[in-house]
Amino acid sequence: MSWYEDLSLWSGFSDVLFSAERARHAAELVATSPLLAFPPGSRVLDQGCGVGFFAVPLARRGHRVTGVDIHRELLDRAEAEAAGTGSGASFVRADVREYVSPDAFDVVVNMYTSFGYFDEHDDNLQVLRNAYRSLVPGGTLIVDLLSKEIYASWVGPPKIVDVPGGMVVMRDTILDDWTRYRTDWTLVRGDRAEHTSLTCWVYSAAELTDMVAQAGFEKVECFGNFAGGPYDGGATRLIVRGTKA
Repeated sequence: MSWYEDLSLWSGFSDVLFSAERARHAAELVATSPLLAFPPGSRVLDQGCGVGFFAVPLARRGHRVTGVDIHRELLDRAEAEAAGTGSGASFVRADVREYVSPDAFDVVVNMYTSFGYFDEHDDNLQVLRNAYRSLVPGGTLIVDLLSKEIYASWVGPPKIVDVPGGMVVMRDTILDDWTRYRTDWTLVRGDRAEHTSLTCWVYSAAELTDMVAQAGFEKVECFGNFAGGPYDGGATRLIVRGTKA
């Protein structure tokens, strides 16, 4: 079983992955970012939506949102949040390597470094190809992640994140000549410790824009933050936007 299929990662480390702070931040980005200011009533596909941090606030803004994830338990949380806020998001349990709905969406988003999970590079490329097929002509793709350049600026000593009743110690390791990285997490609460690790591809801006172009997109652009700033030495995220011809 691959790490992303292991529900114990997503549930056991939920306080880090799905914190209230991250939920608030996602909702703020949806409300303020020009990159997420889609035309009213847009049909939006959220690849790897998790618990709906972006899907739900996008739906609250009047968009018709479909979130896709492989974990039923995460989708249940997303559905509960959508129901509690009165938004009209819908959720589908599926693998993003396989999920395609031809010409069904105006926008596809892939957020919070939910890209690069799969062991084979071609599988990651297939996710972009599925996005292309699922968009109408003129539709928009948004991919948001930590890039190779940004990751290099802060990888190093272990980091500690406080969680309710304990802390998580994170250690990052670069693998395969900067092709991938591994993150090892240890959750400590009292005298108990839980461990997990995940390994992802890490892409530079040049590599990701090339992949987006290979998938068929045109007008491929890079941004360094959700305000639409340039992708330069001050970038905090790599956000790539492409348009279906």
